Amino acid sequence: MSVDSDLQIRPARTSDVKVIRDLVDTYAPDRRLLSKATVTLYEDVPEFLVVERDGVTIACGAVHVMWEDLAEVRTVAVAPDARGQGVGSFLLTSLMDRARDLGVKRVFCLTFETRFFAAHGFVEIDGAPVDHAVFEQLLQSYDEGVAEFLDLERVKPNTLGNVRMLRIL
Repeated sequence: MSVDSDLQIRPARTSDVKVIRDLVDTYAPDRRLLSKATVTLYEDVPEFLVVERDGVTIACGAVHVMWEDLAEVRTVAVAPDARGQGVGSFLLTSLMDRARDLGVKRVFCLTFETRFFAAHGFVEIDGAPVDHAVFEQLLQSYDEGVAEFLDLERVKPNTLGNVRMLRIL
C-alpha cells in the first residue's frame, strides 16, 4: 500500500502531548493501547515521533531504550480516519530507523495487532529475551513498560491477551 507523499514525520514536542493523549485515549478503552498518565507522556516526549498530514497530527509512536541492544516500540497509534492508508507502516519504519540510529539491535513490542507487526518482521516470543544478569538489572527500572517486557506478576492484569513480539534489526 503506498503512503501519501503529503505525510510528514518529526520528533514530538511538548505541544503534541494533547494529541498523543487523545490518540491513546481512543484505543485505551478496548485495551489496544495501555493508558498512561499525562505526566508520563510529557516525560517521554523525546522518545516520540508524530506523523502529520496537512499540518494535523494523525499518528504517534515511541522508541524506548531498555538495554544496550534492546528497545521497545510503544504507544503506536493512528487516528481512526487515517487507518488502512499506510500511515502506521510509515511510522513503524521510521521508529525502526530511529532504533537503528540509537544502536539498538532488537526491538520488542507488546501488542494485540499481531498481523500488523508480523508484516514488519516481528515474531512472537515467550518470556523476556535477555540473560539472567540483564533481567536482574531490568528489575530495577521504574518504567511500567519494562515491567511488561519482563512479564512481572504485578502487570499481568494490564497485559492479559497481548502478544510479546520481537524484531532483530
